[in-house]
Amino acid sequence: MSDVHYDERRGHIEAYFDRTAAAAWARLTSDAPLGRIRGSVRAGRDRMRATLLSWLPEDLRGARVLDAGCGTGALALEAARRGADVVAVDLSPTLLRLAEERLPAEVRPRIRFEAGDMLDPALGRFDHVVLMDSLIHYEPAQAVRALERLSARTAASIAFTYAPRTPLLAAMHAVGRLFPRGDRAPAIVPVAPRLLARRLHREPALARWGLAREQRVASGFYTSQAAELRPR
Repeated sequence: MSDVHYDERRGHIEAYFDRTAAAAWARLTSDAPLGRIRGSVRAGRDRMRATLLSWLPEDLRGARVLDAGCGTGALALEAARRGADVVAVDLSPTLLRLAEERLPAEVRPRIRFEAGDMLDPALGRFDHVVLMDSLIHYEPAQAVRALERLSARTAASIAFTYAPRTPLLAAMHAVGRLFPRGDRAPAIVPVAPRLLARRLHREPALARWGLAREQRVASGFYTSQAAELRPR
């Protein structure tokens, strides 16, 4: 993965979620009423979060968890309630401030919010890493490289999501290109599951890791596929 290309993409994502979409994202992740389209996205994200949490141990006491691309902190909150020490990192300081405002007092000591790059080695080592919809804007080679970098500092599991290539996602991707560049969300990059599996298998640094399970969540305008890597 070219670090230059990764940094350029990361900068676009940061600008979008920290400024253009911050208010919409705050509403999407709240209990506020939504229209049909955004309501289906919220429902899909809720199902995906529940899926990823179900793959983590119920008892996380003594475990260190990285919520990479934590947004407003819903997954980090649930992991902390299970006893984990959580590092919740996101590119958007605006969303992190909202996450801290929403955080119940009883779990505050177990969650550390960090604004910055989810791949930063300074974040330390972890037992479990979760990337919910954090890689969907990157090309497959970039996403695999990100997983490789995280795997070097992870002991037990890496759960992530990607956008599976479907006709609906392809159509939405094409329509998105019609909007003026300044108004566009960072494009989601659909990936064929078999292609991603081959790329993961061919990555030498991931040789000790294998795909343990996958689960697709489809809810209206939200489609995402969860995958879990575990040591072989």
